[in-house]
Amino acid sequence: MIYTVTLNPALDKTIYVDGFAVDEVNRVRSLREDPGGKGINVTKVVDALGGSSRALALLGGSVGRRIQDMLAAASIDCWAFEVPGETRTNTKVVDEKLHTNTDINEPGPTVTAADLSAMLDALVDIVGEGDIVVLSGSLPAGAPADTYRTWVGACRDAGARVFLDASGDAFELGLEAKPYLVKPNEVELGAMLGRDLDTDEKVVEAARELVAGGIERVVVSRGGDGAVFVDADGATVVRSPKVKVASTVGCGDSVVAALALGCDRGMDARDVMVLAMATGSANAMQSGTQPAPLDLVESLKGDVSFV
Repeated sequence: MIYTVTLNPALDKTIYVDGFAVDEVNRVRSLREDPGGKGINVTKVVDALGGSSRALALLGGSVGRRIQDMLAAASIDCWAFEVPGETRTNTKVVDEKLHTNTDINEPGPTVTAADLSAMLDALVDIVGEGDIVVLSGSLPAGAPADTYRTWVGACRDAGARVFLDASGDAFELGLEAKPYLVKPNEVELGAMLGRDLDTDEKVVEAARELVAGGIERVVVSRGGDGAVFVDADGATVVRSPKVKVASTVGCGDSVVAALALGCDRGMDARDVMVLAMATGSANAMQSGTQPAPLDLVESLKGDVSFV
């Protein structure tokens, strides 16, 4: 089973305007709303790919209830843990005329140690050997920086393979507990290591440092340039299909979803790479954070290339 954890979920609101201007009245041409947060996005994509997963999320207030209702309407399994306060709304302003994307992200509610412990205890009670736990996204206010280190260790001790997709201190401290797979992007990994990773060779070298430190699999996403896959057996540079991009929000989450599903199904490593790149590109073609249909993902697999 694949379990995803979202400690700082959001209602993702994507609004489209033409000629967005600061200090002016801007008319919204169209909008869409999606239940979001990185772990929830992973679960949505796993579902769209024909797999099964369960999302665990800290949700609060009317926005939290709305996210639950939206997921239930889509027949997506979500185990909600109620917290005081209001789950955040993240707004993306997309201007197709000026080719700009502006993110306005709310902070979300403050959580307590008791909130986090209750959720972790519930997760550890149900995971076991062969399960995959995806820990992804930002930490909510009130959560200590080493939260993912604690969660990775607890889930590993329970027998699960842990995927970590985070940034900053949360990611760096999480690495200390040795997750099974990590998926930073090149900017996040470069910031942690204190150097620019602007070539395939530099990214490979950086990823190998993580593998040498005890991480079994490292996938470094490079946006439109694809990704680098590194483990103890070697390094592979993969180019993603070139597509017309509608929204980049959730593309990294879609890659994580494909990686988790491929691993859960025991797919060949090369096939997992193809699925991940095709899924990421297909999701870039969607508006908001809605997952791409499976037939579109399948149609893009032939455009994935290896360097």
